[in-house]
Amino acid sequence: MKRTLSTTVLTTGALIAALGVPAAHAAEPEPRIDLRVLVVSDGGPATDAIAAELQTAGTPYTEIDLNRSDRPVIDAGYLADTVDGRPRAKFQAVVLPNDNPFPAGSAEMAALAAYEQEYAVPQVDAYTYARPEAGLQYPVNGGYSGSVDGVRAEVTDAGRSGPFGYLDGPVPFEDNAPDVGESYAFLSSPAEGADFTPYVQAPIPGSGRQGSLVGEYRHDGRRELVVTFVYNRHQQQFRLLARGIVAWMTGGVHLGASRNYFAVHVDDVLAGDDRWNSTLNCTPGDVDCTDPDATPDPIRMTPADVDHAVSWQQERGLTLDLAYNAAGSVDHREDHAGADPLADRLVQRRDAFRWINHTYTHAFLGCEQDTSVVPWRCATNADGSTKWVGRDDIADEIAHNRAWGRSAGLPMDDDELVTGEHSGLKVLPQQPADNPNLALALADTGVTWLASDNSREPGRRQVGPATTVPRYPMNVFYNAGRAAEQVDEYNWIYTSRAQGGSGICEDNPATTTCLPAPLDPETGYTEHIVPLERQIAFGHVLANDPKPHFIHQSNLAEERIAYPVLDGVLDGYEALFAADTPLVNLRMKAIGGELGRRAAWRTAVDGGEVTAYRIGDTVTVDGPTGVDIPATMPDGTTRSGTAFGQTYAGLRSGWTAPATGPLTLTLPASTAPAAPGGTDGSAPATVPAPDARVPAGVAEHVPPTGS
Repeated sequence: MKRTLSTTVLTTGALIAALGVPAAHAAEPEPRIDLRVLVVSDGGPATDAIAAELQTAGTPYTEIDLNRSDRPVIDAGYLADTVDGRPRAKFQAVVLPNDNPFPAGSAEMAALAAYEQEYAVPQVDAYTYARPEAGLQYPVNGGYSGSVDGVRAEVTDAGRSGPFGYLDGPVPFEDNAPDVGESYAFLSSPAEGADFTPYVQAPIPGSGRQGSLVGEYRHDGRRELVVTFVYNRHQQQFRLLARGIVAWMTGGVHLGASRNYFAVHVDDVLAGDDRWNSTLNCTPGDVDCTDPDATPDPIRMTPADVDHAVSWQQERGLTLDLAYNAAGSVDHREDHAGADPLADRLVQRRDAFRWINHTYTHAFLGCEQDTSVVPWRCATNADGSTKWVGRDDIADEIAHNRAWGRSAGLPMDDDELVTGEHSGLKVLPQQPADNPNLALALADTGVTWLASDNSREPGRRQVGPATTVPRYPMNVFYNAGRAAEQVDEYNWIYTSRAQGGSGICEDNPATTTCLPAPLDPETGYTEHIVPLERQIAFGHVLANDPKPHFIHQSNLAEERIAYPVLDGVLDGYEALFAADTPLVNLRMKAIGGELGRRAAWRTAVDGGEVTAYRIGDTVTVDGPTGVDIPATMPDGTTRSGTAFGQTYAGLRSGWTAPATGPLTLTLPASTAPAAPGGTDGSAPATVPAPDARVPAGVAEHVPPTGS
């Protein structure tokens, strides 16, 4: 059974033209414009990046690989046809690798140009050479071709009043490695007589003038978004502009929705985390640190650390999720004549935080560990089978911790759980399967959302009644309360044996955080670790990725080493985004729900179960029953007189729950630009673009994994 989402669009004639309904067709049957994007790829990073943005947001698209001999031919029949006596445009926008990736005189480019003219379909030139055919002067005429690593670009007034209004203005380009070219661009001015509007500009070296990096070119009844810098899907400069590129090509009306998310879990609250020992290069108290003369040296928050966390949250507008182990407080009271000032202060300030059950004692809930060997292994029964922690033991860890939290009045949800070390779930190489008792215990205790480690399992999955929520581990170590400890352990892990390190990088050369030399103990944290961890987390924020990050309570104690990383993320965000594009800070179950809706929607789209199109002022979406529909519409859109979705980044967007009948959304009047008019004298569309230079290394900078 399918349902229909009907969207009534109340527009001016200009908006109708901009959305793909040429005025010349006013007296004819309105064409049907399918809400799907055509991505024509040459295998380069730019088209791949745009496709990834569409995929993540849930915007349907079709990709054609020009390198495949069995690809479909792009002709009039591929682009448009007739359905029920009505002309149909199969794509609402076209993305090309450059302004013309086809040979001279190409019938395919001619078909695309005619299609774009006929249906007012916009075209994105993902990365093209600056030339008159793209509305720009050649760079040799007072422009620039070369590296833009570290350059600070700016969104123009036209860009801020148009598709990039969610940005405050600056668009900083990355410069992560001085010996690697990361970004290359062609900067130039609009060609003489060209109807070209720059949206993003950067200084032309030595000229005192600005050159376009992203701009709109209107010509021959067509509109092109001309991008003249190379990028990949991970780079900050693309991630900042990706939302605007999609908004431009769709006119702000498309399936799919996106946000910028940031959530931080703080594990082991109330417990004490054992400290790194720089002499032994391990952590006394851990199962793999077996020196008999070593004693644990726990790191534990104080009431002052709680007060600081509360003040920090109020100042930064971000709520931390505290994953707590109640036994940490019970044991502390037993050892200190019933006193635990930390627990008292946390309970006093409990409403300032969100709380998550982290089990009572932080016990390992997988196999029973045999610590007589290093590394540990799973203990076995006489028949060789694995000894597992029992169902009742797991359920008791969950229920006992929950009971303590309830007695303390902690605002928490019983269906959320973080097990100690994500135990119970499979962990390689020692335990290649889940503890079979885990799913049973989760059912016994009503847990439906279970945290997992994204560095081990980036995908969500079912464990009995629970769905996993992958979390990003920050490389701010659980056993470090001071910067010097963090640097010492970091050096041990990521340097070679010859440099006094563990040799992990020698054994695993794909590790991306390896060091060429040990970090300076005095400056290594602030100059290397903090910027790198900030960059990794910020990349997740900009990627429409709601997965939470996790640190430990030790990082909020003593020197409070987590805050420089978190502040770096928040400061960077505030400097780049407008007030109408706030960070979204969800609790774990809401994150799980978001990931679940996305998965169901993507399955429906990939399975051909979604049909979406616009006819005149009506958008219709057919989808399977029970699957929520993500949609993005102009601000001011209403449903039966009530605002649709939520306002975000200058548009209205959100998930539409299943309904028993059609949903009608009314869009506000708009002053969107009209479709372009006549010819401006530029070269015909059949002139192919020259090869755009992509220096070695530009397309391959990827943030470290597992962080």
